[in-house]
Amino acid sequence: MLPARRRLGPIAAALALSTLLAAPALAQTTMRISISVAQNSHQGVAIDTFAREVERRTGGKYKIQTFYSGSLGGERESIEAVQLGTQELTFTSTGPVPNFVPEARILDIPFLFRDKAHARAVLDGPIGQDMLKAFEGKGFKALAWGENGIRHMTNSKRAVNSPDDLKGLKMRTMENPVHVAAYKGFGIITTPMAFPEVFTALQQGTVDGQENPLSVIMAAKFDQVQKHLTLTGHVYSPAIFLMNKAAFDKLPAADQAHFMAAAAEAVKANRARVDEDDAKGVAELRSKGMQVVENVDKAKFQAAIAPVYAEFEKQFGKANIERIRNFK
Repeated sequence: MLPARRRLGPIAAALALSTLLAAPALAQTTMRISISVAQNSHQGVAIDTFAREVERRTGGKYKIQTFYSGSLGGERESIEAVQLGTQELTFTSTGPVPNFVPEARILDIPFLFRDKAHARAVLDGPIGQDMLKAFEGKGFKALAWGENGIRHMTNSKRAVNSPDDLKGLKMRTMENPVHVAAYKGFGIITTPMAFPEVFTALQQGTVDGQENPLSVIMAAKFDQVQKHLTLTGHVYSPAIFLMNKAAFDKLPAADQAHFMAAAAEAVKANRARVDEDDAKGVAELRSKGMQVVENVDKAKFQAAIAPVYAEFEKQFGKANIERIRNFK
């Protein structure tokens, strides 16, 4: 008979091997991130890149599960879930954000930014980076500003060539007080609604139209339920990576840096996809039957909401608005 020490050798080796094999699985932490639009979109690119980068940079220590098309709820619900800690992460437009972080409302003022380059410079510069800190007192760690794009208007009723053509249109708006106030200034009948409900509402005629960047219009296939598109470019719509603050604070410092770096890399991919969608969007939507008004007199649209703008200046401070508007 073999000595006990030798007999136990293969058993001990097997146990050691099983422990080694199990170690990565035991060490891996799974987190969830969601978007309200389809995977094949500028937001899908953002969270897919983020998930891949987190896993790569941390050597597989964290697995980010990705959810699309509002499968975990609309944007407002996902932000609430992250705030409560029932979901670790989300990537969302800033539409519902002012309900949680009022300081972010100023970014949703119509015609605040000259173009995407101006908006990106503001968000990546001291104004945007300071604003990210405002999220921390509300239960969030804001990892980075991303992009939803420049918003345009669609409807099923008529071509919109001037602000007068908007009067009486029943439009879905985001659950955002700044947007609602501005669109009422145009004479629009505003209907705040979570994004996952919008396609059906348009299909059934509950609302006549909606407004979103070309990236979203294409990803959501709104061309199937909307005939008219006008490139109003009335609002630049940021997006943002949000993480539950307690979950972020629990990460070791090195992993916190990896999450921040992954978000920065994801923003590059996200913005590149928005640029791509903007470049091809009009031709693609026309090919699917939409009638597109490309050239509008933006000065007329700005003049139409001048009274609302006066209210915004009281609310946010004219100097704060001008600081953003004149940023170079």
